[in-house]
Amino acid sequence: MSDQTLVDDPAADARAGGVLPRRFGAWYVAEHQIRSMRAYGWTIVVGSVGSPLVYLLGIGLGLAAFLDQSVADGADGPVSYVWFVAPALMASAAVGVAMDEFTYAVMAGFKWRRMYWGINASPVSPGQLMSGVVIAVVARMLLTVVVYYALVVAFGAVGDPVAGLALPLVGVLGGLAFGLPLLAFTASLADDTGQFAVVQRFVFTPMFLFSGTFYPLDSLPGWLQWVGWVSPLWHASELGRSVSYGSPPGAWPVGVHVAVLLVLAAGGWVLARRAFETRLRG
Repeated sequence: MSDQTLVDDPAADARAGGVLPRRFGAWYVAEHQIRSMRAYGWTIVVGSVGSPLVYLLGIGLGLAAFLDQSVADGADGPVSYVWFVAPALMASAAVGVAMDEFTYAVMAGFKWRRMYWGINASPVSPGQLMSGVVIAVVARMLLTVVVYYALVVAFGAVGDPVAGLALPLVGVLGGLAFGLPLLAFTASLADDTGQFAVVQRFVFTPMFLFSGTFYPLDSLPGWLQWVGWVSPLWHASELGRSVSYGSPPGAWPVGVHVAVLLVLAAGGWVLARRAFETRLRG
């Protein structure tokens, strides 16, 4: 054996060490993000179980007891109020996760704790970093909506339990349709000077209240219905209702709801990736 083979090559070792991060960088980032969520793990668990339980008990069953007529129809006629609100509440839960994870947590990565800059110094690319953040948030969304769906089934709040298995996926799609454009917005901010509070009060809250979550959208005045038409939450809620108990006659085609959600999610993905690359390579 020659002496040359016994000489370490630091450059070769460095190149070899960068192969896996370049190939699986997004998954490494996702693992890191999920591990960091353990710091507020009980908040996630309590929110995933407590929130749907309170909503289904208080609104789906409590408020329903005071309604003397059906508020919505399905493919086979009138449906119960709890059937009506359950898909919307599930989509709202996913959107709420996006609001939590794609605002202050992302700002911390860029500005306050600067974790993203440390990851950026490794072979992981900005695009992989962004993808990993999204994968971790999708994992939290899935936990939330799967627990939600289990409670929905326990409450008998789904028309077709088999078709309803797609409801968690609808919820995640709705969460991404709202969350990815929000991620792009957050990644473009140099600092938080109240922008997130504005989004919470003037985007998230009106969307939650006026997107047909608790009553059909057409019961609103015409000048307010546009809030639902442009809201990913309304499109996800209507898609979920179609999956659960069927679309009533005259409803928007299911394909339109899917297309709107996919366009919002895909557009947000492209903008968020560009924002991460501009921020970390600039």
